[in-house]
Amino acid sequence: MLGVRFERRPDPSPLLVFAVSLAAILAALLVTGVLFALQGVDPVAGFATILQRTILDPRGSSEVVRKSIPLLLAGVGIVLALRARFWNIGAEGQILAGAVAASGVALFLPVPPALMVPTMFLAGFIAGAAWGFLPAILKVRLGVNEIITTLMLNYVALYIVRWLINGPWRGDSVTGFSYSDRFPEYAWLPTIGTTRLHWPTLLIGLVLALLLAFVLFRTRLGFEIRMMGESPEAARYAGVDFFWTTIALVCVAAGAAGIAGVGEVAGIHQRLLEPTSISLGYGYTAIIVALLARGNPLATIVTALFMGLVFASGDIMKVSLRLPSQMPSVINGLVLLFLVCSEPLLRYRLVRRGGGPKRRVAKAN
Repeated sequence: MLGVRFERRPDPSPLLVFAVSLAAILAALLVTGVLFALQGVDPVAGFATILQRTILDPRGSSEVVRKSIPLLLAGVGIVLALRARFWNIGAEGQILAGAVAASGVALFLPVPPALMVPTMFLAGFIAGAAWGFLPAILKVRLGVNEIITTLMLNYVALYIVRWLINGPWRGDSVTGFSYSDRFPEYAWLPTIGTTRLHWPTLLIGLVLALLLAFVLFRTRLGFEIRMMGESPEAARYAGVDFFWTTIALVCVAAGAAGIAGVGEVAGIHQRLLEPTSISLGYGYTAIIVALLARGNPLATIVTALFMGLVFASGDIMKVSLRLPSQMPSVINGLVLLFLVCSEPLLRYRLVRRGGGPKRRVAKAN
């Protein structure tokens, strides 16, 4: 009736992907501005205050980068898992698993001081990988939905942490909120200057993003992984081993989230404490980081910084602008909503009826 129809878009260009993602972010910020106005805050002045105290302030910018570290590590892992069509919603639990393992090493394992930090990172990676192994094996062997299993394991990890800090690992000096004893000083991660930016974890995140990008786009293994996500039947026909490839991918992805947990307890708190203090929802926000990156590990460096800015602006919105403390979660939700709504723009395009490939072929003949 309208003279147009939807046609599947064969392969959206990188420029279109960037433009659609940027439009989704701008739409989310536009709605956020409306919410600012409804709360009695001038949107322009509100955003200017946030930028002035984050990106334009040395200490604020260091906090943006610090909060982007766990998002980068968990986001890179989720990108890798999504490439193989494994929906890992369990990064939150994998971060906590890594934090528990690192805390156990720091508090109880007699490791020489020089080897303490590497051992904590290794333990965190293994614990995170183990937290991802169970959903992976259930999916590839029994076909159990990984969205449900990874999500449920988040709560298991949360209650294990609470049991530990209120039970066997409860600190001797606890008087109010529960937490463990403080780690020995040689188990603390070094920071840059007077900031809380623990650079070893940041370095691991950047190297991991570069390494996974190389593997995905420059190696045979990466080609097989991409084939698994884009055309599973073709991958099976080509002889790709779905079982071991999926297990390995998920373990690497979950292990990366475990390293993020090590960074939080050894770089910020130097002790194990309440799960909501270790992870401010980093595991869930990392899903948005991965979706914004559109399957590119290198792009997670940029998208993690953006979501780190949202997290870092939370205190400013609460203290300076007197907005509800839930505003960062609202912005996260809006970004995710507009991202999902923009997906059809990448998959389909509007063409005039009678146009498209068939008509071009007919004209050519």
